Amino acid sequence: MATVHVGCLLYDYQAIDVVGPCDLLNSCGKHIANALTFFGPALQKAPDSVFHHIGPTLEPVSLLTSGLKIQPTTTVDDCPELDCLLIGGPAPVGFEMPPKYPEFIQRHVAAGKLVFTSCTGAAVAAAAGVLDGKHATINNVEYEWAAKQFPKVKWTREKKWIVDGNIWTGSGAVAAMDMVAHWVKENFGMAVLVQGCLGLDYEPRDSDGLFTVLPPRYDESGNRIATHVFRYHS
Repeated sequence: MATVHVGCLLYDYQAIDVVGPCDLLNSCGKHIANALTFFGPALQKAPDSVFHHIGPTLEPVSLLTSGLKIQPTTTVDDCPELDCLLIGGPAPVGFEMPPKYPEFIQRHVAAGKLVFTSCTGAAVAAAAGVLDGKHATINNVEYEWAAKQFPKVKWTREKKWIVDGNIWTGSGAVAAMDMVAHWVKENFGMAVLVQGCLGLDYEPRDSDGLFTVLPPRYDESGNRIATHVFRYHS
């Protein structure tokens, strides 16, 4: 059973950009799978996700939306080794990245570690210089702005998410959840993903925005019906 250390850089990002993917990873994780053994079989491949909320200091950070304030669990100077880094999306125009963040992102990418960007988080990665020459996507509302601001990036809006090496970029907040769902399926299997999605009553889309990821279900007449089956209390 794998332990996955997930780092989330803190600044004024949109809450769902980070909370959404983190909650999905948590729902696909060992803790939830073990809790559900009361109702069904344990999923041996479920990962054990550990979340690190990384600030310039340990001072609380106010997010862009939802009135949320996050208390950092560590700083860029003291952060433990990460397996993946999740970069949420701020309001891109006028955003000022904390001075130590670009080097932190660059070191993570250079080490070959996984990076997820959500929505305009791709602009943060681009500002750090790690998307130069790479294929990437961003929230389509900011596409034209990003293309002008970061011309060295091979931007596209043809897919909901893009994978180029160790950097995965999601076009919007929910698309980033879909992207992380795809990563979960690739690394831990369909059963783990289905279990995690079941708890959220969530169905991820593929990179074209279509509902082809989870196995479809049909009734006796051949009509497609809801994907999830809730049987814990049957």
